Amino acid sequence: MRRSHLLLAAALLVCATIPLLGGNADRQLGFEFATTLTLATLWNLLAGYAGVVSIGQQAFVGLGGYILFALVVIAGVPALLAIPLAGIACGLIAIPAARLVFRLRGPQFAIGTWVMAEVGRLSFAQAPALGGGSGMSLPIISILAISDNRPARLLLFYALAAALALAINLLVVLLLASRFGLGLTAIRDAEPAAASLGVDVAWLKRIVYIIVAAATGLTGALLFLQNIRISPDAAFSVNDWTANIIFIVVIGGIGRLEGPLIGSLVFFGLRAAFANDGAWYLIGLGALAIAMMLLQPEGVSGICRFWWAALAKRKRQLF
Repeated sequence: MRRSHLLLAAALLVCATIPLLGGNADRQLGFEFATTLTLATLWNLLAGYAGVVSIGQQAFVGLGGYILFALVVIAGVPALLAIPLAGIACGLIAIPAARLVFRLRGPQFAIGTWVMAEVGRLSFAQAPALGGGSGMSLPIISILAISDNRPARLLLFYALAAALALAINLLVVLLLASRFGLGLTAIRDAEPAAASLGVDVAWLKRIVYIIVAAATGLTGALLFLQNIRISPDAAFSVNDWTANIIFIVVIGGIGRLEGPLIGSLVFFGLRAAFANDGAWYLIGLGALAIAMMLLQPEGVSGICRFWWAALAKRKRQLF
């Protein structure tokens, strides 16, 4: 196992354990961190390895949330069972969606994914059965069926989010270690060269898009189950579910396994540091992302790798 895999596993376990020792606020923060890390890891797999730069992933976050609400409120499905069902449904919906958006290339593809998300937002705003434009809340009986104790629910939601983050990172590690992952790595390093060597670039990109859509929908379902309430603007928020995620991956290191974790730590660190200064942490995050793109395209991960290699070289020279 590579050193980066071990460091990533250790960091994830530490992040997953700390909220267990705190109170409700710590578990809420842990839930937010775990779900953000999951979304960042998925977008990194999509854009960093498959080269599919989507700015419309909020479509599957919102779709997953609304499918969960429809299953619980309309079909009477237990809330916890509705989470994986929402993920599966998003994966199935992504199959025809991929056939449509992959007809586009480059900037047109990115804009097409955003338009698809906006269509979803406007469509659910016209669905009175799901609250229309003002949204809706889950019935209290559905929440009490999970647990009638709020701290216990927070702990359960945190545990589910942490388990999901660990599972997604493990999935990415296993994918990248397989022949499938070799193709993705080849696409990341040089897509034309990968195609010339026989890698089915189009097929790999579509498969990754569908996998990421299913996992993103599952994450969205968990997010809005924990929130209890959903609305079109919140569910399909480009700032919360795409812009912030892109910044996180760019800052941490796009196309690097540890990049989303590093970027998530930076994001939450800036948010905590500027908690009393409104949206200054977003300004700081944007400025940092621009600086990284101009000065160090490999992000903080690239800086760490450079200094690690320099220290290792220095150590060999000394001994």
